[in-house]
Amino acid sequence: MRVSREQFLENREKILEAASRLFRERGFDEVGVAEVMKEAGLTHGGFYGHFKSKDDLIAQATGGAARPFIEEWEQLVETEGPRALEAIARRYLGEAHLHAPGAGCQIAALGPEIARRNPQDRAGVTEGVKRIAAVLEKAAPGKTAAERRRRALAAYASWVGAVVLARISDDEAFSREVREAVAEGG
Repeated sequence: MRVSREQFLENREKILEAASRLFRERGFDEVGVAEVMKEAGLTHGGFYGHFKSKDDLIAQATGGAARPFIEEWEQLVETEGPRALEAIARRYLGEAHLHAPGAGCQIAALGPEIARRNPQDRAGVTEGVKRIAAVLEKAAPGKTAAERRRRALAAYASWVGAVVLARISDDEAFSREVREAVAEGG
């Protein structure tokens, strides 16, 4: 049975969302195509109508994974004004993000794996990180655009590092200490 173009696009989005979440939860090698399709509520047979291969799925799922953060952070920039960077940091470094890698930042969840991917995969992720930096630049303090950009990049890099350290720690107090130190600016 043929599906409409709208249904096709909706199914594709379900696949990308399921893959993105599962990859962030468990990594690229631990998630198979059949599992992604089941999670999306679709049959395994329909996969190749949407993607050439698992590598194609990975490239597309990682390429668009920054979009939810960008949208949320744009809203915070608009609503929080001068407190936006602090509000974004609190969310990023918070318990909810820490304990839900599948719903969180792919860089904190998959950074080392992405770094070992092919240039095409990394290019999509790099574009997402650049868009994140542009949003954070709007919220960062500084007299010049270059100064705001440096601060935005430093903030994001420190948040990612803090979440990675907090996630690998088996000591909840240390995990909290790391995130609070970064939230307070070092």
